[in-house]
Amino acid sequence: MKKQVLSLILLLGIFGHAMADGDAQAGQTKAIACGACHGADGNSPADAFPKLAGQNAKYLVKQMKDIMSNARPVPTMTGQLDGKSDQDLEDIAAYYASQSIVVGEADKDMLVIGERLYRAGDGSIGVAACTACHSPSGSGNAAAGYPSLGGQHAGYTVTQLKAFRDGQRTNDGDGKIMRQVTYRLNDKEIAALASYIAGLR
Repeated sequence: MKKQVLSLILLLGIFGHAMADGDAQAGQTKAIACGACHGADGNSPADAFPKLAGQNAKYLVKQMKDIMSNARPVPTMTGQLDGKSDQDLEDIAAYYASQSIVVGEADKDMLVIGERLYRAGDGSIGVAACTACHSPSGSGNAAAGYPSLGGQHAGYTVTQLKAFRDGQRTNDGDGKIMRQVTYRLNDKEIAALASYIAGLR
């Protein structure tokens, strides 16, 4: 009897986990309106809007929930997620996660500074390497919910890094990881880092 109960619990746990995951095919239909800013396949044509293609689903779901709750105010997203269920968010995230990002090019004049900051940080000012959370390839850490960065528009990345640095964006958790990392970066360093990330594969 105990074995049967244990088997049932395990089966329900697996089934429940499967139900919580998104359906990329359903998400493609649910994300049609998103394509106006983020591109039909998640490769936004304008650097004011982030590329979502290839982004890990866990991160996308968190960001959408933060936007809905106003934990991350994004004026251009006002009303865009109204009426969306948790399953809708999971499906949309699964769709974008299944797409491939179109990677840009780094500015050669900023490459040395950007690469150094991304790969090694700067111990002299207490800035940790980005690779610790976002991986050497820029693919992030899906299990931890750390975003993929490689290929993201430089302009968008600059805006977000400055927002963290200046305290305008605060949805990086109780540890304030991004706010602590960006606090000591100047505009030139942020621009170089964002440029390097844009070309990161």
